[in-house]
Amino acid sequence: MKTELILASSSPFRQSILQKFSLNFHSFSPDIDESPLIDETPEQLVLRLSKLKAQSAKELYESGLAIGSDQVAVFNGQILGKPHNKENAVKQLTLFSGQKVTFLTGLSVYDISTDTAKTIVEPFHVHFRSLSLEEICVYLDKETPYQCAGSFKSEGLGICLFEKLEGDDPNSLVGLPLIRLFSLLREFGLDVLKP
Repeated sequence: MKTELILASSSPFRQSILQKFSLNFHSFSPDIDESPLIDETPEQLVLRLSKLKAQSAKELYESGLAIGSDQVAVFNGQILGKPHNKENAVKQLTLFSGQKVTFLTGLSVYDISTDTAKTIVEPFHVHFRSLSLEEICVYLDKETPYQCAGSFKSEGLGICLFEKLEGDDPNSLVGLPLIRLFSLLREFGLDVLKP
C-alpha cells in the first residue's frame, strides 16, 4: 500500500526542498500559535511546534505520514524572530556582523494512523563576515528577506554574508533537514530509495 506523504507547511522553500526526494506529497498551512511558552528554551520551542504542525494533519487526513518543521535563530541565548521590515533587518544583520548565529530546526514525522511521532532538533551554525552598513543595505534592497528568520536567504544572495557554514545538512538552514528526514521516514517504513 502506498503511504501518503503530507507536508504541514505552506513554505515554498520547504516544498522545493522536499521535491528533491522525487515523491508526491500534499501540503497545507497548519494553524498553530507559534508563541513561545514561559521559560521554554529554543530547543523545546522548535520540538513542540514541529510536532504540533505535523499532528495538525489529522484534522485534514485520515492516514499518511505528516512532516512538521519549525525553525528559530538563536544569538547570545535569545530567540530572533523574522524582521518584518528593513529597519529591523538592518539591526539584526548589524548585530550578526563578525558573529556566529545558531539555527535550530525542529523536525517531526507523524503517522496519522498509529498516532505516533518522532521528533528531533537539528542545529546549524552560520558564521557571518564582518559586514559594512552599505553591504547590509545593498543586500536587503536586492533580496528583501523580511519574512526570514535571521534576515537573509541562504539559498540566494544571502550566501555572500557568510564566512562559513557549519552543520550536518545545509538544507536545515532553509528549514527542512533532508538527511534526518530520510532517516525518520525510513523508521516509519518509507524508504525513498526503494521502488
